[in-house]
Amino acid sequence: MKEKIRSLSAKQKNEYDAQIAENLYALPVWQQAETIGITISRENEINTKPIIEKAWQEGKTVCVPKCDPQEKTMTFRAIRSFDQLESVYFGLQEPIVAMTEEVASRQIDVMIVPGVCFSKAGYRIGYGGGYYDRYLQHFWRPTISLAYSFQVVNHVPFEAHDIPVDMIVTNEKVMMCDE
Repeated sequence: MKEKIRSLSAKQKNEYDAQIAENLYALPVWQQAETIGITISRENEINTKPIIEKAWQEGKTVCVPKCDPQEKTMTFRAIRSFDQLESVYFGLQEPIVAMTEEVASRQIDVMIVPGVCFSKAGYRIGYGGGYYDRYLQHFWRPTISLAYSFQVVNHVPFEAHDIPVDMIVTNEKVMMCDE
């Protein structure tokens, strides 16, 4: 799947990313959200920076994850500018603790959950750390994944502790996930 994503031309990727963002902005859950949780994209992932900028323009609070690799947990911290980020392991950009404040999960209205591959039921294959599955065990608000349409397949392997997302927004459509 990663190879398929890498094979997109820059033009095609930009078009798909823009379509995904427009489909996201059309959702009532996006429009009503005051606080969103989202990752800072890297390399070949769907570009989340324009989505974050749109959220700021709309007066939303944007929270991004700060991982604790020792405990394999994460917290979300509010950022008001990309200057509040630092590059950490694997080139991930995370909030600078001294410049940001933690936001409790109950304060986040919608969580945008990353992944590499997704089933129509909302299960996902992520990047292998299990951070989101642990975090989502205590998160009760809507969850959305952003994906290129080809990243959504009929089935992905999952375990009892895996938590499916509620919706998948692709460049072609919005899918409600249910078993």
